Amino acid sequence: MTETQKGFIQLHLSVLLAGFTGLFGRLITLNEVDIVWYRMLFTTCILVVFTGLPRVGWRKFMQLTGCGTLLGFHWILFYGSIKASNVSIGVICFSLIGFFTALFEPVIFRKRFSATELLLSLITVAGVMCIFSLDARYRYGITIGVVSSAVCALYAICNKKASAGVRSRTVLMYQMSGGLIAVSAVIPLYLMVFPSQQPVAVVPEGSNLWFMLCHALFCTVGMYLLQIQALKRLSAFTVNLTYNLEPCYTIVLAFLIFGEGREINFSFYLGVTLILLSVLLQSIKALHHSTGHKS
Repeated sequence: MTETQKGFIQLHLSVLLAGFTGLFGRLITLNEVDIVWYRMLFTTCILVVFTGLPRVGWRKFMQLTGCGTLLGFHWILFYGSIKASNVSIGVICFSLIGFFTALFEPVIFRKRFSATELLLSLITVAGVMCIFSLDARYRYGITIGVVSSAVCALYAICNKKASAGVRSRTVLMYQMSGGLIAVSAVIPLYLMVFPSQQPVAVVPEGSNLWFMLCHALFCTVGMYLLQIQALKRLSAFTVNLTYNLEPCYTIVLAFLIFGEGREINFSFYLGVTLILLSVLLQSIKALHHSTGHKS
C-alpha cells in the first residue's frame, strides 16, 4: 500500500466522523460559543492525558496555536450558521471549502492557479446549488456559513505547513490549547457583533455533557488526528475537496433524525452526484500523480 493510498483511507475515515459534527451542533442545546469553548477544553484535557506536554520550538508553537485560532473561529461560525438556520444549510455552506482552497492556496504558497482544481471546485459549487436553493429566510445563516468555509480553508492550508515534522497528537494538542485561549479572548467581541438569543457561559450537564464528551472524543480527537495524518500524504486541496462528502452524510442523517422537512428529489440526487464526481475525479488525479512519481 502506497503512502497516498494510506492517506486516502485516513482521509475518508475522518470525513465519516466529520459527518456527525453538524448533528452534534443541533443536539447540543448550548450557544455556539459555549459549544466551541467546551469542545476545545475537553479535547485539550483528553490530549494532555495521552500526550503530556511535549516540547516544540517557539516558532512551531506559534504556528500551531495560530492554526488552532483559525479552527476555533471556523467552529464558532459553523455552529452559528446551524443555529441561525439548520443543519443542512450549515454543512452545505461548508462544501465551499474546496472552492476557497483553490483560490487561497496558490496565493499563500505563491504558485500558479490550477485550472483543474478550479473546475473541480465549480462542479462542487454546482452540486451545492442543486441540493439547496438559497432560501431568503436563511440568508443570515448562509452568509455566516460561507465565511466559516473560507476560514476553514485557510486553516487546512496553514495546517499542512505547520504540522510538518510534528507528531499528529502533539499538533492537535497545541492547536486545541492555543485555540481555546484565542476563543476565550474573542467571545466578548463575537457576542457584540452577533448577539446571542441563548444564555452564555452555561455549564453543560445531562445530555449536553454526554454529547459534548462524545463530540470531543470522536469528532474532534479522532477526526483531526486522521485529518492531520492525511495532510502529511495528500495536498490540502485534495483533503478539502474530499470533505465535500461530509454534507452528503450529514444531510441524509439530518433528514432521518431531525426530519428537517426537505424532500429528497431529483435535484438532491443530482447535487450529490456532482459532489461525488468532483471528489472521484480529484482522487483519481492524485493517485495517478503519485503513481507517476513513483514510477
